[in-house]
Amino acid sequence: MLTVDVVKALANEKRLQILAWLKEPRAHFRPQVDGDLVKDGVCGVFIAEKLGVSQPTASEHLRILTSTGLVRAKRIKQWIFYKRDEKRIAEVKREFRSAW
Repeated sequence: MLTVDVVKALANEKRLQILAWLKEPRAHFRPQVDGDLVKDGVCGVFIAEKLGVSQPTASEHLRILTSTGLVRAKRIKQWIFYKRDEKRIAEVKREFRSAW
């Protein structure tokens, strides 16, 4: 179901940018020591650096994307890695099309 929270999550340019980068992580992020960029996702620290914001600010953007199901989080050691949930994103796209 298309919720206000999903619409709010997508109404922010930085969150849209994160989703775009996570679509092709190898094209946008350097290799990581821990975790594969595609299989495991991108470390939140790398996302904060690329956004040019503090880690707490990036964490809040990522929390919102995670809470709406657009992104999945995975802990490896002390780091959190993020990747898109393509199934959920496709569902949201269908919901937007049917809502209009």
